[in-house]
Parts: sequence; C-alpha cells; structure tokens
Amino acid sequence: MSISVEHLGFHYGAGTAGLDDVTLEVGPGELCAVIGPSGCGKSTLLKLVAGFLAPQSGRIAIGGTDAGGLPPKARDLGIVFQNYALFPHMTALDNVAYPLKLRGVGRAERRARAGEMLERAHLSAEADRHPAQLSGGQQQRVALSRALVFRPRALLLDEPLSALDAAHRADMRDEIRSVQREFGIATLHVTHDQEEALSIADRVVVMRGGRVQQHATPRDLYDAPANRFVAGFVGHANLLDGTVTAPGQVTTAIGPLACDTRAHTIGAAVVAMFRPEAVRLAQGPATVNRFAGAILRDRFLGSLRRFDVAVGDGVVMVETASREVVAAIEVPPSAIRLLPPETHNLRGS
Repeated sequence: MSISVEHLGFHYGAGTAGLDDVTLEVGPGELCAVIGPSGCGKSTLLKLVAGFLAPQSGRIAIGGTDAGGLPPKARDLGIVFQNYALFPHMTALDNVAYPLKLRGVGRAERRARAGEMLERAHLSAEADRHPAQLSGGQQQRVALSRALVFRPRALLLDEPLSALDAAHRADMRDEIRSVQREFGIATLHVTHDQEEALSIADRVVVMRGGRVQQHATPRDLYDAPANRFVAGFVGHANLLDGTVTAPGQVTTAIGPLACDTRAHTIGAAVVAMFRPEAVRLAQGPATVNRFAGAILRDRFLGSLRRFDVAVGDGVVMVETASREVVAAIEVPPSAIRLLPPETHNLRGS
C-alpha cells in the first residue's frame, strides 16, 4: 500500500498556519519522515492523512484509493501518537487486541494475534501488566504493536519517541525501523528530531510555512540542500552571502572563495554553503581558500570539537576530532555549494 498526497491545502483560519499545495508520495514499504519548525504544518499533514481533518483542496489516496470523505476508522491506518494513548485499565495484551475487537474478531483469535505481536516486540512477559507498570520504551512498543496488529494499510507515527529519554530513543528508533521493514508497510513519520529522521527514513520531507521545501533521501538532503532554509535547518552549516565576481570565484564576508560557479552568471547573488566538518585545519603549503583567523568559541564535545573562527568580516564554524592548536583553516572548493539567496519570509520559520 502507498500514501499519496496531491496539491493538499488546509487553513485553520485567515492568516493562520496550515498547508499550501503539498504533494508527496510514500511508496509501499517506504518510511518517509516529515520535519520542520513549529507551525510548519507537519502535524496538520498527519491529521489530514489520518482523517481527523478534512482537506480544503487537493486529494489524499491510500493504496491508490481516494480517501476523501472517509472517516478515520474506514481508512484502516495504524497510528502511534506522541503520548501512546494506551488504555490505563487494560493490560498490554488487551490494549494490543482492542483494534481487533472493534473489527469484530473473535476473542480467541484476537488474543492469539495480540500475543504474537507482543512476542515480536519482546513483550510476552509483560502481557498481563498495565501501562503504569511498563517503562516508557515498553509502552511505546505496546502502542506500535497495537497499530500493526490489524494489518493496517499504512502506518502514521506522530512523534512517537519524544517522551523517551535520549538513552532509549536511539534503541527505539532502530526498533521502529526494524518492525516497519518486517511488515513492509508505507509509513509517514512526523518528528522534530532531525537525527531520528535522517537515521531511519528512506526519504525526508522538510516543511516550512505550510509548504514542502525539499523531499529527498537523507544523504541528498544533507549534501545537496535545495535552499538556504533547508541547509540551515538540517544539521549545521556555514552560510555566507556572496556575489559571483569571476569564473570560479565568489566574494564573501570572509574573503574570496574558489568554487564551482558554472551555473551562475557574473554578478549573481548567491549563498555559499559548506558544512563545518568539511573545513580542514590548514597544514603544509598554502592552498586555495586558506584563511587565518581568531577562535571566538571552542567547545569540547567528547569525540567532537566544534569551534567558531572569526575570519575577515565573517565567522566560520568548524567541526573536527583534532585537538591541535588552530593557526588557519581551509575550505575545499569541492565542499562549497552555491544556493539561491533568500527572497521571502514564510510563517513557521
């Protein structure tokens, strides 16, 4: 089954946040993560697909079938909420079996299928416990089991890991990916955690102001952002306003940068983007894009060191495992990507 959204539009009221002309598709067995700042529309998108809100324009199809006008139950979607929404008076087994009860499955069969799901989630020993007796990670696995037990057409995840501490979050996101792959189910995953999105998604959608800014694989999103907003939102980035002043050269606040300018004319305004980990500590003979500077902030992060260097009239962020004294830095021309300048502001930014 797949999830298809075409030119979807929705607004809560005049001047309020919503969605504008959103189009995306989640293929069978694919996990698509949606990220963006607060108010960008990612939760609204999930509610529209789930049927909790009705679109004002556009089309939603599930498994190739138009879902317009169908209530949430008729869409046959598995949903895992941020707070898990487990019934406190029910055991883990009864919580997982509940969707089957609603669908008229007999008691013996639904308990057997619920037991199988709990076994897959390594929770058989907790089948008779109530949610209050389970850890946060166990509750999350119960909620995921409940969402999958009736073999839904697709799976919707609404920030399912936000209630977990950092130590358990990494393990649980791997668990979600493992289960999702096992079932081969199209999954739309809304999250505020970029690391979570990049680590488990086949593709990632970045939203801003109700619009899709980019829809790409995690690697393409990071290495080849579509615009300044995506570059700055996903991970860390050096973003320098500049002007193409000669073939192969852009003038910026830190000085002239040698880079590929073939897609731009002389005089064009651009944003020079390069990732902090691409910056090298200068060693040996002088090369292009070498700059001396003064360290403004130096942060020790264990395996990583992140520091800011004042260069010319600008600042360069550097990430390295080296603990050596920094005399100068180099920016490889191949690490620089030229982006279009920002031309407008959008809500949710």
